[in-house]
This record gives sequence, structure tokens and C-alpha cells, in this order.
Amino acid sequence: MPSPSSNPGGASRVRRRALLGSVVLAVLVALAGLAAYLTRDGRSPSESPGSPTSSPAASAPVAPPSETPVPHGRPHALPVPPKTHDPIAYGKAAAAALWSYDTRAYTQPELQAALREWLTTEAKYADPASVDKAVPSSVLWKEMAANGQFATAEVNEGHFPNAFNRALQEDPGAITQAYVYAVTVSGKQSIAWRGSPAGGAESRSTTLAVQCRPDHPCALVGVMPSVAP
Repeated sequence: MPSPSSNPGGASRVRRRALLGSVVLAVLVALAGLAAYLTRDGRSPSESPGSPTSSPAASAPVAPPSETPVPHGRPHALPVPPKTHDPIAYGKAAAAALWSYDTRAYTQPELQAALREWLTTEAKYADPASVDKAVPSSVLWKEMAANGQFATAEVNEGHFPNAFNRALQEDPGAITQAYVYAVTVSGKQSIAWRGSPAGGAESRSTTLAVQCRPDHPCALVGVMPSVAP
């Protein structure tokens, strides 16, 4: 896959990442020690193929069907962000959206566009590339769709990482610049496909950056490249 520097939009993506790092540095690094999020490289999402049981995930939790066809002919809805001012509640909903998908009900671009609707409208904070990376690539999606593959998510728990809590206690006012919170979520992803409605399940966890300004419902900033305990 071409690197950011080898395509026309590469330089702008690098500058965008640099801007994101400089703006959020005082918030995320000071509060949560999440420097890796701010210094991550500009690589685009992986497009390596995978088996039906090892692909990534993204959408709202749904009950597992007994057959591969969509139950009663009704497709699983695309994920819609909740209206809440609670960063943990929003983080849990976002994790569920990122861990499930249904190749029978919508296309890869439709899911990608739906997940981008979860992002903050403040462009200097939003990191759409990290959200896009959670969606299977177009090549992989085509393979999964041929098998009628879908995934559902079950969220068990969400919390502020330990480092975030400690730093917030030491400097409560630091968060008031951008109101960006680190939220770690754990749960389970279940995957099934044609011929294997039972599928398989695995534990999952992720740390998200969530913006919750006092005068506006929460929104997603991005997905961290590693999990903060």
C-alpha cells in the first residue's frame, strides 16, 4: 500500500496528524499519558485479507440470528451515535459500533460513512483515519460479503484509564481546553457467516478518545492504537 508521502494526499495527512498532536498534546498526554496516539504514523488502514473468523469489526449490538439471512428480511441498522453527555456511556456505545458489522445489510462505504458521523465536528481534534481503520478494507469486505459474514458486539464494562484519573485529579482544569476524555472499554465480539450461524467469539478491548463539551453531546475523537488500563 502506498505510504502517505507517495500519494497526493499524503503530505496533508501528515500535517493533519501533526496538528492533531500539537493541539491535543496538553490534554491527552498530560491527562492520560497517551503519547502513542499523538505520535502514531500516517499509514492508512490495512487491506490484508483474512479469514471469516479473524476480520475486524464495527455497529450496534444485535441479537445473534439462527440463520445467515437477515431475520425477517430486515437488515441490521447502521450504527447511530447516542445523545449523551456521559463520556463512558458514549465510549461504550462507540466500542459496540466499532466491533460489529453486517455485510448482508449494507456496503463497506456505507458503514465507513456511518461511523464517521460519530466523530466530533471540530476538525482539529477528529481523527477519521483511526475510525476508518476499524472497518474491513474494501477487498476484505467483498470476500466477507460473499460468505454472508456479520459480527455482533457485547460490551461488558467501560472506565477512565488509571493514568487519566490520576492526572485529572492532579490538574482538574487541564481538560477544559478540549474536554477530551480517555475511555477504555472491554467486551466480546461474535462473528458468524453462511454455513456457520454459531460462528465464534473473542474478547475485545479498546481505548477511545471522547469529546464531551458541557454544551454539546459527546462525540468520538478517535481510536487509540493501544489499550490503556
